[in-house]
Amino acid sequence: MSGYVTPNPQSNIGPPRNLLLHYPVHRAEYRGSIGKAGGHMLAKVHSCAVIGLEGLVVEVEVDIAQGLPSFTVVGLGDAAVQESRERVRSAVRNSGLTFPMKRLTVNLAPADLRKAGPAYDLPIAVGLALASGQVFGATEGAAFIGELGLDGGVRHTEGVLPMAAVARQHGLTTLYVPVEDAAEASLVEDIRVIPVRSLADLLAHISGERPIAPYLSQARHLPEEETFPVDFQDIKGQEHVKRALEVAAAGGHNILMSGTPGSGKTMMARALISILPPLRLDEALEVTKIYSVCGQLPRDTPLVRRRPFCAPHHTTSIAGLVGGGPGRARPGMISMAHRGVLFLDELPEFGPKLEVLRQPLEERVVTLSRSSGTITYPAAVMLVAAQNPCPCGWYGDPERQCTCSPAMVTRYQKRISGPLLDRLDIHVDVPRVNYEKLSSDRLGEPSRTIRDRVIAARERQHERFGSAGTRTNADMGPADLRRHCQLDAAGQALMKAAARQMNLSARGYHRVIKLARTIADLAGVEQIGPAHLAEALQYRPCRME
Repeated sequence: MSGYVTPNPQSNIGPPRNLLLHYPVHRAEYRGSIGKAGGHMLAKVHSCAVIGLEGLVVEVEVDIAQGLPSFTVVGLGDAAVQESRERVRSAVRNSGLTFPMKRLTVNLAPADLRKAGPAYDLPIAVGLALASGQVFGATEGAAFIGELGLDGGVRHTEGVLPMAAVARQHGLTTLYVPVEDAAEASLVEDIRVIPVRSLADLLAHISGERPIAPYLSQARHLPEEETFPVDFQDIKGQEHVKRALEVAAAGGHNILMSGTPGSGKTMMARALISILPPLRLDEALEVTKIYSVCGQLPRDTPLVRRRPFCAPHHTTSIAGLVGGGPGRARPGMISMAHRGVLFLDELPEFGPKLEVLRQPLEERVVTLSRSSGTITYPAAVMLVAAQNPCPCGWYGDPERQCTCSPAMVTRYQKRISGPLLDRLDIHVDVPRVNYEKLSSDRLGEPSRTIRDRVIAARERQHERFGSAGTRTNADMGPADLRRHCQLDAAGQALMKAAARQMNLSARGYHRVIKLARTIADLAGVEQIGPAHLAEALQYRPCRME
């Protein structure tokens, strides 16, 4: 039973008179003997923890016993949890309460789960106020989350959204969170969110003195932003590259752009976001949960409505790319780009660390195994990569001579392994743009028009796959390929010749079929034809596989 207090009848710490009407005593949970100085006072409240991206309900038990003054927190807490003792001590005193000079023990259960972060400050303080008999009120069915300042103020806490979700799953009906996090917590339906500004306000609410109104939010219905940093109509020339990006966006395919410096690779990669379909609500909640755990959710944007675009520098560590790290594990950049775009500029400069992306690109998740357990982060991303053909960047350019030796060019290109290149569906060359196109006032096709075609293709895929778990053509497995990608006689003949001449691997063969399925969807036809296969084959790398 949660939210109860079992006081010591001989304790000299009592509630204010105006709080006595709210005094729920549960005799069945009484600890200690009535009339003895050694009687205990115990209170229990609920809080939540975050493991990976999932929440877990934590029971906070506060026991006050006779003995030398001490304050002990047990339950496998990290340094931030242990430091909560000083924050709680000062916050309780600065909120008008008396800190009991007795033996205080706080247990965070389950005890075998490692606890991290300052989110347990608020439940510990509430449990202490209840156990000491200074405040009485019903807290059953409630969870408390928040960091305390020394003045008793309640501060922002990371990971509120997954905590709110797990609280609802476990039947808790009320969630007390910092005012800054109320909009985020309200994204979870069927749970009452109480925004808390200070510990004193919360205790007054629990006692019934000054009730706090629940938070009401319309964040689930926020429209998506319509403005984008780069529009396709502002990109001069490069029509074949724009077409390749449209195919990639329509099917969620990975793409590699190779070209000389200044040819527009980075600009077109950033424009890709403008032609991707808007996030569905379930996708937006997935992305918001990741940003919440990472502490990067904008305060004025409780729900992420635009697909993320992440562009890590090539000096980023392996943990920065896939997640983990010392101490508390966190999602990496590939998870931050979930349901969006992961852009790796200057791809060869990333070096051997790129090999850690192989499994996430195939399975759409990152699995981190540690001695303390296994954590899984989502990683359904579109990988967009850009590279120069050589160290100086001008190999193959018709107007500027390359200064690299053949050996240097070969070494540079071999920095990216064959297995990783095989996981990139589309390989496209980005040539230099001539002066006539650069100086022309003619605008290209706007992103809105291209986006409409991409959305139509995605809707066809949604109708085809239904609720089977597959979202885009890039996610199709062998069973989906067999069911939805049948080739006619002409198509089979073309693929047989291509497999022999291009030395396609099994993965390469399947990726060509998936690309052809996307091209057919853009054309609005159900049957994959030779023309669709021919265009898909053009996107394979020119060198022998």
